[in-house]
Amino acid sequence: LRAWDSVKEIVGKVWPYVLVGIAVGAGIHGYVPESALVGIMGKQAWWSVPAAVLVGVPLYSNAAGVIPIVSALMEKGASLGTVLAFMMSVVGLSLPETIILRRVLKPQLIAVFIGIIAVAIIITGYLFNLIL
Repeated sequence: LRAWDSVKEIVGKVWPYVLVGIAVGAGIHGYVPESALVGIMGKQAWWSVPAAVLVGVPLYSNAAGVIPIVSALMEKGASLGTVLAFMMSVVGLSLPETIILRRVLKPQLIAVFIGIIAVAIIITGYLFNLIL
């Protein structure tokens, strides 16, 4: 019974983020013009990788669930490193998962985790944009 209450509490906190992720993917695929994404998420925009990480954090998805969003971004002209950084931030730094981690980790440890992972994701995004 206690486990069921915990599951209900976690699902209650997470479901809005799932809906936001689905809405963003659908919006990108159907309504965002290709030229807009090339300018915002292309290789020439130095700030595109950190921005992609910041946009990805509040979304909630698993690796399989973010693939349609990544596909839509790539089809619309976003660079691979930027899209990869977005994908990794959605999966690795999502706000709902941070809320779950708060139950078992101290805030200082969560902050260190977020900082290290965010820097690693940004470096990876820049490297992929540089190489490919």
